[in-house]
Amino acid sequence: MSHILCSTKLIACLTWASSHKFALLPRQTLLFSATFKKRIEKLAREILDDPIKIVQGEQGEANENITQIVHIFEEGPTKWNWLNDRLIEFTSTGKVLIFVTKKANSIELAKNLEENGFKNGLLHGDMHQDDRNKVINEFRKSTEMSILVATDVAARGLDIPSIKTVVNYDTARDIDTHTHRIGRTGRAGEKGTAYTLLTANDKEFCPHLVRNLESSGQTVPKTLLDMAVQVPWFKNQRENSSSSSSSSKSFSSDNSKPTGKSFSAAGKSLGQRLRPGFGSNKSSTSSDGAATIQRKAVINLSTTATDRIGALKQAYSNSFKSNFVS
Repeated sequence: MSHILCSTKLIACLTWASSHKFALLPRQTLLFSATFKKRIEKLAREILDDPIKIVQGEQGEANENITQIVHIFEEGPTKWNWLNDRLIEFTSTGKVLIFVTKKANSIELAKNLEENGFKNGLLHGDMHQDDRNKVINEFRKSTEMSILVATDVAARGLDIPSIKTVVNYDTARDIDTHTHRIGRTGRAGEKGTAYTLLTANDKEFCPHLVRNLESSGQTVPKTLLDMAVQVPWFKNQRENSSSSSSSSKSFSSDNSKPTGKSFSAAGKSLGQRLRPGFGSNKSSTSSDGAATIQRKAVINLSTTATDRIGALKQAYSNSFKSNFVS
């Protein structure tokens, strides 16, 4: 038996099973999520039988089908003018999802939009589940409601293909939530656009946003990078990365290129990250971890030639478990 769950449902199931000392029946459960918090991963390992974690790309990496655009404003009220001037353009291409951080702000923004002639839906955590479902269904099906204002209660589990634009009117509380927010568009191979509106008060969030943009191959605006390097830990990390990259170039004696993604922004390289077990070759440029995994796979295949399927399973298990950290 095979089950596919969203992250919210799986967490609920695991929590219930843990509290009731309930032994899950033998079955295969598949969970697909853009992010996976360590405490949830730990819970999964405690409850599930020999779980395996498979990471496609970089964990927490944003969807490359989503074009991310960042705007920085001198003060908060100017964000409203920017949004009000562009909503007609946004709604002409599809539905628009606007994220704010607090319930009070979501109510205020929805009211202001209504007064300016933009019919919209409102979604926040204090609403009864039946009321939430009613708003979501109307937003999904109605041609008259093209705008939904929501808190992070809508950041996960909302699957509406017609959402073409996401606006982070307020920044998310962390980069994982940001990834889930923008993931409401660009679903199932479709293209989407996500706007993030920042002010000087959002300086601490900027380094995480820079990393998020770089990991998905997006353009990092110079204004965003300049704000990010004002954060001491990011500035130090950036300088160390640049010096380390320069050193590796000076010791390079051939023209071979390692496999993996190359990250850069505003002319500053972040180096390359190898993916053990996924396309890594046996050359001297491969990481020790990838080589170890390959050696294990070869050994297992050679010593258990009579059981080819079992050997393949063991090889893949060794590869995937190397990326599973409790």
